[in-house]
Amino acid sequence: MSSVSVELDGYLNTHGQLVQAVEGLSDEQLRWKAELSSWSVTEVLAHLADHSIVVSFRIRDILADTKVQLPAFQQDAWVSGQHSNQGQAGDSLELFRSLLQYNSLLLGRLSPAEWDKSGINFKGEPVRITDIVRSFTAHVQNHLAQIERVKLGAQAGQANPANHASQQAAL
Repeated sequence: MSSVSVELDGYLNTHGQLVQAVEGLSDEQLRWKAELSSWSVTEVLAHLADHSIVVSFRIRDILADTKVQLPAFQQDAWVSGQHSNQGQAGDSLELFRSLLQYNSLLLGRLSPAEWDKSGINFKGEPVRITDIVRSFTAHVQNHLAQIERVKLGAQAGQANPANHASQQAAL
C-alpha cells in the first residue's frame, strides 16, 4: 500500500470516527458546554466542517499554482458568528462527510508529484498537499479527544442537576 493510500484511508476514516464519538448523544448532550468560552460537541463538529471547507480551498489553490499565501481562519469567530451551537450536529457531519468524499476523489486523481506540490501557509512556511491531509487527519484526532472530554463533562453535569441548570441558564 502506498503512502498516498495510507493518507487517504486515514483521512476518510475521520468521518466514521466522529459518527462513533457522537453516537447516542441527545441534543442536550451535543449542545452542553462546560463554560461560555468552551465549545460544545455541536460546535466542535461545526468547526471541523468549516476546517474541511478551508482545507478544500487550500488544496485546490496549491493545485492551481496561484502562489498566494494560503488563508488562515479565525475558528472561534467562525463558530460563534455562525451560532453553531444552535445548529444540528448531523448537518455538520453530513457536510464533513460530503467534503471528505469529494476531496478524496480529487486526491485519488493526483500523481505522487502533485501530492508533493506546495503552497505557503499563513506563517510564511511551505506546506505540501501531503502535509495538509496529514495535518487535517491529526487535527480531527485532537478534536475527537476534545469531544470525549466534553462528553465526560456533560455526564458529570447531568449527575449534578443544580450545576447543570446554572450552566444552561448562562448559555
